[in-house]
Amino acid sequence: MSDIFNQEPPHKDDAERTVLGAMLQSRDAVDEARQKLTENDFYQPNHRTIWQTICELNDKHGNVDVTLLCSTLNERKMLDRVGGIDYVSKLVDSAPTTSNVSVYAGMVKDTAKRRDIVRIGTKITQLGYTPDAETDSIIGAALDEAFHIGDDDSSTDYRDIYTVSTDMLDHLDKIAKGEIEEGVHTGFRDIDDVTHGLQPGQMIVVAGRPAMGKSTLGMDFARHAAIHDNMCSVVFSLEMSREEIAQRLFAAETNIPLNVFRDPTQMTDERWDAVNDLWKKLEEKPLYIDDSANLKIPDIRAKCRRLKETKDLKLVVVDYLQLMSSGRMTENRQQEVSDFSRQFKLLAKELQVPVVILSQLNRNVEMRADKVPQMSDLRESGSIEQDADVVFLVHRPDAYDKEDRPGEADIIMAKHRNGPTETFHLAFLGRNSKFKDMPQDYTTGI
Repeated sequence: MSDIFNQEPPHKDDAERTVLGAMLQSRDAVDEARQKLTENDFYQPNHRTIWQTICELNDKHGNVDVTLLCSTLNERKMLDRVGGIDYVSKLVDSAPTTSNVSVYAGMVKDTAKRRDIVRIGTKITQLGYTPDAETDSIIGAALDEAFHIGDDDSSTDYRDIYTVSTDMLDHLDKIAKGEIEEGVHTGFRDIDDVTHGLQPGQMIVVAGRPAMGKSTLGMDFARHAAIHDNMCSVVFSLEMSREEIAQRLFAAETNIPLNVFRDPTQMTDERWDAVNDLWKKLEEKPLYIDDSANLKIPDIRAKCRRLKETKDLKLVVVDYLQLMSSGRMTENRQQEVSDFSRQFKLLAKELQVPVVILSQLNRNVEMRADKVPQMSDLRESGSIEQDADVVFLVHRPDAYDKEDRPGEADIIMAKHRNGPTETFHLAFLGRNSKFKDMPQDYTTGI
């Protein structure tokens, strides 16, 4: 086994020389090679230098030939380092035609990916020998490294507007025909009417003061998606244990009061039947709960990627933002939370799933006469307001005055990047740990 690690990393010098030789003969070959390769894809240091210089001269002058390349390298005192005039001249002979530059560029890229596998494999091995690191963090870091094997940053990401428009209209047509879902439905009639479901790539913030019901609303989203729409959902909870979440889920789905699950003496035969029926139903429902202590962004990212690949992940819920820690000493907590926010937005875009982040509001809410929250109340907000595509603020008037619209809640959509903002009126069933639609003909008293 030790002989494996002593081998020279994978590379194809002939293919590298052929690509460079073609680039010295044709500007089109330069453009074609640059769409597939970067400087670091070349194994030999002299080839990396030649590639970099050709690209630089191409941007400056257009066509690049042996004479111009050698002159430039000589001025920079790098000609001898790359092999001299003879070596550079022979590169052209390595490419009798420029028509196959894409094929040879593919060979170079393939061996670069293989070297990447070796590099990442070695790094993962080193992580395994790190004495003081937590095992879960090592696994998260290893999965994060492995996920990037084969990433191709040099691919052409731009598309012409006609192609983009065609894709958009095809997507719209499929939605109209019912061939694809609009988004991840929340289970709340009015919210889904306005948002058309939580959209892939969106970061959705659900914020509120303590005990307002933000965790309940986040669980409602995940519960509806997984149990009622069979969409794979994952809840990362830094606040509640798995058992607490399960109790809330059973209370919401069976309409059995939450306190009963903490006092089995109140369980009747009828209630046990309802519990057992739900338990059997849950066997086939793709809802995953992670209550790991000290969850960090790399851990969450790695776990979500794995669920995306294996279970077709559709929704992520994180409860809640301010309980997260980077594990590093920092003097600026606001900046740290802002970094978390940005990372979650990037995760949503990368996996093309809606990511719901629960967040605390600061005490400014309680200093107002009406106690109605505003987006500026987001605690340690930093870039949360900026990164979020949708912001829901949870407000229950009866939390401050028991006589003020008891059992009602306002879900204030303070931000909606792709549509109008609105306030939604829901019923709050605290004893069953869930929100519920108001009757169709309901009109609020405010």
